[in-house]
Amino acid sequence: MNKAYQVVGIGNAIVDVISTVEDDFLAANNVEKGIMTLIDTDRAVELYGRMGPAREVSGGSAANTIAGLAALGARTSYVGKVKDDQLGAIFAHDLRAQGADYQTPLAPKDHPAETGRCMVLVSPDGERSMSTYLGVSEFLAPSDINEAEMAAAEWLFLEGYRFDGPDSIAAFEKAVRATKSAGGRVAITLSDPFCVERHRGEFLRMIRDDVDLLMANEHELQSLYQTGDLEAAMLRAQAEVPITACTVGPKGAHVLTGDARVHAPATAVNVVDATGAGDLFASGFLFGAVTGRDWLTCARMGCAAAGEVISHIGARPEADLRELFASDGLV
Repeated sequence: MNKAYQVVGIGNAIVDVISTVEDDFLAANNVEKGIMTLIDTDRAVELYGRMGPAREVSGGSAANTIAGLAALGARTSYVGKVKDDQLGAIFAHDLRAQGADYQTPLAPKDHPAETGRCMVLVSPDGERSMSTYLGVSEFLAPSDINEAEMAAAEWLFLEGYRFDGPDSIAAFEKAVRATKSAGGRVAITLSDPFCVERHRGEFLRMIRDDVDLLMANEHELQSLYQTGDLEAAMLRAQAEVPITACTVGPKGAHVLTGDARVHAPATAVNVVDATGAGDLFASGFLFGAVTGRDWLTCARMGCAAAGEVISHIGARPEADLRELFASDGLV
């Protein structure tokens, strides 16, 4: 298959505001450690005012994945809503500078919401606690989905966080239909256990009907299948999805296909900031998939990319991932 795009991603277009904090800051400000919480404008302003020095970096889960893929040289495009404002311009510039196409219509200046942002609080152990104001990204609608762009994708990559929004499911369904009808395949990342809790029925239906590749960490997969037993959750996924890639933190990643299972070890690094680990795992894994690698190599690429991004602050790679893969004998 030789299409215009190897991967098209759809997700929340977000600017990350990253700050390092102590655990007692999280407690004092009622921030639950290690998860993503949706917040409104007032809470965003309040939390930003209490944070120390911060760094603003274009983010959003699927956007990070697409940026990683583009940095690897893959042909990519991204769909996500920002406003015609300063942060929106920064987001679009950053993504295009990575080499990805970005054509989603901007929300007008008079739209009541602003470009979304995520307050990422990084604690000493590298864990990230995220408070997200979705802003205009929440209003991605079917009208923002270009069917020709979807049909031009070998893989469509859907961000689970994007299930939070009034027209999200309809937008996803339009994209999936256009991709599948043109012979493309669909991947989805579950994004967050609490996101799964909010939308489990929609996730399960889409996974059973349309998804070729399910990506999740162990907590998300267990949330999806409502079990505390990871093995039981993986067996359920193996029975329902052609390919499942399940990350298990410092233990690496499992890939399940039909009756087969492979495991890739994690890359040993000093964890500075866990932000973007799953996003860049997806970059590496999908890069392997679109370049014809076996599933073990895909998982090893994913672990290597994840290891790079957690070794520094921010959710976009700073090292040359292709050189990193070459040093590991992966390309």
